[in-house]
Order: sequence, then structure tokens, then C-alpha cells
Amino acid sequence: MMTRRSLFRSAAAAGGASLLPRRAFAATSARAAGFRYPEETDPHERTFMQWPVNHRVHDDADFLHDLQGTISEIANTIAGFEPVVMLAAAEHHKAIRKRVSGQVELWDIPTDDLWCRDSGPSFVVDGKGGLAVTQFNFNGWGGKQVHGNDGRIAARVAERLGLTVFDAGLVGEAGGVQTAGHGTLIAHESSFINPNRNKGSKEDITAMLLETMGAQQMIWAPGIKGADITDYHIDALARFVKPGQVLIQMGAEIDPEDPWSVSAFETHDILAQATDAEGRKLDLVILPEPWDIRVDSPDFVSSYVNYYVCNGGVIAAQFGDEEADSEAAAILGALYPGREIVTLNIDTVGEVGGGIHCATHEQPKV
Repeated sequence: MMTRRSLFRSAAAAGGASLLPRRAFAATSARAAGFRYPEETDPHERTFMQWPVNHRVHDDADFLHDLQGTISEIANTIAGFEPVVMLAAAEHHKAIRKRVSGQVELWDIPTDDLWCRDSGPSFVVDGKGGLAVTQFNFNGWGGKQVHGNDGRIAARVAERLGLTVFDAGLVGEAGGVQTAGHGTLIAHESSFINPNRNKGSKEDITAMLLETMGAQQMIWAPGIKGADITDYHIDALARFVKPGQVLIQMGAEIDPEDPWSVSAFETHDILAQATDAEGRKLDLVILPEPWDIRVDSPDFVSSYVNYYVCNGGVIAAQFGDEEADSEAAAILGALYPGREIVTLNIDTVGEVGGGIHCATHEQPKV
């Protein structure tokens, strides 16, 4: 079985980003037009997800069937809180309909894999009722995986919704950056300041990311290049809960032999010294790591912080460590009062290197 952390596929079939007719693209960036990426806790119009089908990515048919089952369960769970759209080529709709509830709408937009956070549409708002898509120009995490369909999804959704697309020239993924919608971004340099995605100086790439997200201040931590397919996306480690507050998952002590542990502590220390765009020091909340989990694999991603906030709920993972699972759910409940905390067994998604946040993308209500 291929895993997302270990799979470094050629993107020869991707063909880059063949997107919308040029008239659909704005000749400016989201920030220049007065748009910004909103808080993920703001009310949603719907959630988008993608159906994984590409056998060049998932070559074990039995595992792919199980993975699709997990994606179905996530979709059905979110659909209890808000509308869900599953993106998939029409030829797959009959099979999908047998596995998802009638509350899940199917759109005929072809996909390769499930990672809607990265290849799906990233929406921006202007605070005046305006909605648009800001382009990340997904390239398969630096050409590591085929993405012939996934590289076109964001633009195809924008076209169906009749939305303008802003493009500041950045190449990257929304899972690689976090914002609370009030001007501050946090990210690992490894996911953006990386020649497999962007050329130019750190200053140039920072400027493009701020323009793409409609933000004013960037907080960088180094991250890790080349250790996984994403080059260490921040949303597996740290998330904005609200402006000024960040939830970060890490062990009680640093393991100097583990590059993930070293990087997590490094990111924590940088965030602990940082201030946001409004001049506040960040309030860091620590979420402990699970240890006694069901899956024993070095590639497995056991990230509690890769949860998804939907209308009235928080959908999070559980990994079989009863004590850690309960503590994580309690922490999320305290951080998101008034929302129902639902935990799911998403082991198949963890086995291919991601979580619930990676598999979803919200459309804000305007």
C-alpha cells in the first residue's frame, strides 16, 4: 500500500493548472481587491470533499475501498450539521450514492485523490457580501503526485459557482498555512519557500502568500523539507482556534532523535515569542500526543489538531488511545463551547498521511 508520507509520484500526467478562461481571473490579488480568507469558525454555506479514485495513487483496491468508506463516513457526519458536496466524475456517482447519505450532494467535477484542503477551492470574502476564490495553483505538493484532475478542481468549482478567481502567482496548498482571518498567517517555510513550489526570495514568497490570503503579517517556522509529501503542513501540528489563540499538538518532552518532535518544539518556541497583526502575544494551548494507538506505522499521522469545524460541530479523530482520545475531545470541547464534538475512527486517512481537515474545505456563508 502506498502512503502519502512515503509516496513521491511523478506528476507527469498533471499538466499543471489548466484552469478557467482568462476572463474569469481577476487582474489583481485577493488582498488588493479587499478580500481575505475568513475564520474557519465563521458560518458555512457548505463543505466540499473529494472522492479518491486514482489507482496510480492508491494501487491496493481493497484499501481504496476502505478509504472511500472513511471519506463517506466523514461526509455523512458533517452532513448532519451543514450541506456537503462530494466532488467526483459522473461515472462514479452511482457507486458513491450507495455509500453517502441523501444529504450529500454530488457534483460532476473529476478528482484524483481526497485532499480537498489542498486542491479544492479556497474562498475569500470582502465583508460586503462578496465571495471569490483565491488560487493556490496546486501542483501535487511540488510534483510528487499525479494531479491531472485535482489541479483543476478549484477553478472548476469557481466556474460552477460563477466566482472570480484571484491569483497572486503563489504555488502551494491551503493546508500549509493557518489564519484566524484577522491578518495573521502561520506556516512552515518548508511548504512554500521551496523550489518545488515557488522560485524567488523569502520576501517575494511571503508577499505572494499575504496577497493570496488577504493578510498583513507572516509568522514562519522552518518545518521539514522532504520528510513527507507535504513538506510538513502546519495544519497537522498547529491551528488557530480564534484570533490570538493557537492549539498545538506536541509531546511533553522533545525527542532529539525524532525530526518531527524537534520541528514541533521549534515551531512552538517561535510562536511563543510571536505577536499577531493586532499586536497580541499568541496564547498557545498544548494538546498532548496519543501513544497507545491502533495503527503501528511510522507513516501514520495521528493528529488531533487536524479537526474540522462545521456549523454547530467539531469533527475530530480518535486513534484508540482512550485516555488521550478523551483528553483531546475535552480540550476541543473547552475551546469550542456550544459546538458538538464528534470523534471518528479515520485510520485509513491517517495511513495515507492526513486527517479530517485535510479532506475537507469550507465555503463561507456571505
